[in-house]
Amino acid sequence: MTDSEPLLIEREGGVLTLTNNDAPINRMTFEYMDALELAVNEAASDPEVRVIVLTAAGDQNFSVGMDLKQLQSGSAARGGSEAVFDQRRRVLGAIESMGKPSIATLFGYCLGGGLELPLACHFRFAAAEGARIGLPELDLGAVPAWGGTARLTRCVGRDQALDMMLRAKKISGSEAHRIGLVQEVHPLDQLKTAAHELALELAAMPPVAVAGVLRCVVEAGDAPLEQALDVERAAVNACFNTKDQVEGMRAFLEKRRPVFTGE
Repeated sequence: MTDSEPLLIEREGGVLTLTNNDAPINRMTFEYMDALELAVNEAASDPEVRVIVLTAAGDQNFSVGMDLKQLQSGSAARGGSEAVFDQRRRVLGAIESMGKPSIATLFGYCLGGGLELPLACHFRFAAAEGARIGLPELDLGAVPAWGGTARLTRCVGRDQALDMMLRAKKISGSEAHRIGLVQEVHPLDQLKTAAHELALELAAMPPVAVAGVLRCVVEAGDAPLEQALDVERAAVNACFNTKDQVEGMRAFLEKRRPVFTGE
């Protein structure tokens, strides 16, 4: 790993931190997305990785989104803009459905793809000061292209999503918290620490059960009730008689904290 690499990767126990290394604006370049896709695919198959934190270098901006100059000049060599957008949709879908919690830190500009990536994460923490969060693609005569319309609507509801997108709004961290776009707001100098502390907390949870909850909510949360109940039952059965399930029950009866091993 060098300072010139587009994605910095750090492991601490079960926590994998992926940092966009293009400060101060942290564009989502072709090179960044290639590295992110590889890292996410490897994390999905690595049982030692329990949680992913997505953040960015420096303290000025999470991301201004796609590098538009690179898109115009380099997309043909990658099969055209459709192939570029397909990759980004694929990577975000993998993060959302990988069965491991993901956390994004929103600070400074979080625009376009710089919001669409966090929307694919399960937790979003925002800075209390300086955040400018939005999908302002209409200012460019365009539409969010990486699933932003669907995910933002599912996250904050139809009316808030339309208000943000049709007015090309850039909202603060506190406003994002008010409408349910982020779960927590922290001072900028504590934001990454707070995200890491949550990651450590989640990494201590039983991974089979965590994956089951994510599957129920992410994959079946909008399904018809009977279908969602079937997914829930499958998740329950997957946990039954695992070592972690036995440990959890025993710890409860013994009035102590459980120690989960992932088995």
